[in-house]
Amino acid sequence: QVQLVESGGGLVQAGGSLRLSCAASGSIGSINAMGWYRQAPGKQRELVAAISNGGRANYADSVKGRFTISRDNAKNTVYLQMNSLKPEDTAVYYCKADLQHCSPYGCYDSDYWGQGTQVTVSS
Repeated sequence: QVQLVESGGGLVQAGGSLRLSCAASGSIGSINAMGWYRQAPGKQRELVAAISNGGRANYADSVKGRFTISRDNAKNTVYLQMNSLKPEDTAVYYCKADLQHCSPYGCYDSDYWGQGTQVTVSS
């Protein structure tokens, strides 16, 4: 069983910072890309940031310059450092991992999601 455990969410004032963590455990095989998504009430889930196994990152335009995604492959963990937070950043944040399992007969990929962590930014 693969499990992604998130932590670091909470309530902060506008202009503050939070650091989210997501650690993968279990029969994870190898981890390819990892990313953070968020979903606010009444809105679609959107990609916030993603990072490849080699460390290349992509960001949504709304968070560029404020958020930084990183990963520690030795710990199977992805982070999201969020600075200069705004009320519009309020959402449930989910991490996702693309995992690959291989055998002598071939490989297959599967996506796994964390349980989500609430981030609330007050004005």
